[in-house]
Amino acid sequence: MPRIGIQTLAITLLLSASVSAERPFWMAGGCDDSVCDRVACDAAGCDGSLAGHFSGRAFLFAWPGNNACDLRLNYAEPLVTDRPDFTEASSTVGRGVTQFELGYTYARNDDAGTDQHSAPELLIRRGILRDWLELRVAYTGLAIADPIEDITGSDDLYLGLKVGLTPQCGCLPEMSIMPQMFVPTGSSALTNDQVLPGVNWLWGWDLNERWAFAGNTQVNRAVDDSQPDTFTIWTQSLALSTSLTDRLGIYGEWFGYAAEKGVEGLDEQYLSGGMTVLFGNNVQWDFRGGVGLNDDSDDYFVGTGLSLRFL
Repeated sequence: MPRIGIQTLAITLLLSASVSAERPFWMAGGCDDSVCDRVACDAAGCDGSLAGHFSGRAFLFAWPGNNACDLRLNYAEPLVTDRPDFTEASSTVGRGVTQFELGYTYARNDDAGTDQHSAPELLIRRGILRDWLELRVAYTGLAIADPIEDITGSDDLYLGLKVGLTPQCGCLPEMSIMPQMFVPTGSSALTNDQVLPGVNWLWGWDLNERWAFAGNTQVNRAVDDSQPDTFTIWTQSLALSTSLTDRLGIYGEWFGYAAEKGVEGLDEQYLSGGMTVLFGNNVQWDFRGGVGLNDDSDDYFVGTGLSLRFL
């Protein structure tokens, strides 16, 4: 019973070149109107900290008050990942950067009597052509056990592009947009048998040095065994995260799905939370868990994962 469910995790195939991550943009006192050129950034760091390795322009647009440094990624900062929360990061990885994110999730639905396992939830993120453009390929396998039959196989392949739009400027958010689609490459019991396009708007704020708030708003085409035709499904997420130490972070999140009017049984809502642990700047381990908030939702899910960045 393929559906757009708890997360588009999983990816396939990337080329060569180096990888790196982005700097989290935060401004404690609003926007600095001063000009910061490449020489100044490389010498002292865009925020006055120790020198880093900076990208070129990583956002298409700028808010009034943004300076040149706000538009760049600092590869000396730890990697920024799209997992383990449902909410995707609102910035790209940078041109020439390759990032692998993978994991495992177990979900239980008591009413349906189903147990679902998903792995490797592989997402490959590759910065291409410009620092503001990211290619995304995701692949995962599913094993679903219910009282009628057991289904095991590959889910449809996910393809997407992430386009960096704006850096943060005080109360104005960092934003990106992500056209995406599922293509019918999965196993016969799991494939949707057609291309399902969609788009995701990603936005967020670093509230201070440790706290961040983010969200995603997306609309996608979907299919389900209970429906004769494709339909539109809306998805919203809100996430609050904090860094307990330089290496340990935690988050809490709400996310939900709402199918178009007339489509019943596909409105789901979840509360989830988790933690991330950094091993250096280029390796992150994570754990997450969540509970369903209504009858259409799975009762609970748990998962873990690993993310790697290559410079």
